[in-house]
Amino acid sequence: MLLSSGSNHVLSVISVVSCVCCFTGSSAVSPVFVQKGKDLLLEVMKPDVPEDFFIFQWKVNGSNTLVSFPPGREPIVSDVYTGRVEASVKNFSVKLKNLQEADSGVYTARVTGTQGDKTPAGYSVTVQVSPVAMTVDSVSSSSDSCSLTVTCSTQYSHHINSTFTCDTNTCSQGGGERSKVISSGASLNVNLLNDLIICNHSNHISWTNDIFAVPVLFCIGFLVCLCVASCLGPVSVVIVCPALICFTCVQSSLPPLSI
Repeated sequence: MLLSSGSNHVLSVISVVSCVCCFTGSSAVSPVFVQKGKDLLLEVMKPDVPEDFFIFQWKVNGSNTLVSFPPGREPIVSDVYTGRVEASVKNFSVKLKNLQEADSGVYTARVTGTQGDKTPAGYSVTVQVSPVAMTVDSVSSSSDSCSLTVTCSTQYSHHINSTFTCDTNTCSQGGGERSKVISSGASLNVNLLNDLIICNHSNHISWTNDIFAVPVLFCIGFLVCLCVASCLGPVSVVIVCPALICFTCVQSSLPPLSI
């Protein structure tokens, strides 16, 4: 059967692609999430490494070499990772210590042998942190309550704002945002538990929060100050108000009385 020149060209391309696939090999890249400061263990199935290999390497992002395993010799660790790597000649595993955010990337095992290059293992590594902080942005008051606007934020500039209204007995959550999905598997939210305003940040590997426990007490002191100021004049605010607020805060830290 005769083939046209166009058909020959298509077959040539297919042959080249097939050869490349056979030569390089492939492996599914597994997602891995690691908490900042923890260790990462990179493993490969030993049967996937031929006995007559020329060189076995762990690569970072396809180009940078983490560790090389020459046959019959000790592993060679890249200078960049000196002091942070434990490499095993027995099973070609590598432990990378004290991961930082800059260590996020794709880690692949590459083995070169008589049959060409193969990639028997791969990991898409994400180093995650979840510090969170809450700040009180503003306080406003009426005759019987006060409102607080708080900001819950992460170090990556993600944030949500929420408003709470408190009187001398309780607080309630009003306007603003309650939660936000930052990325896949990570979220930020603010909620009220009794008299506690809680800012939460969670991701695949950790969960942290920041708690603000003063709103009701602050409002008590603030409202009493308004009453004192109206009765005794503005000078009393400078003298009496700090003492009242301090007193209510001290009272909140005392254990309940047992009778």
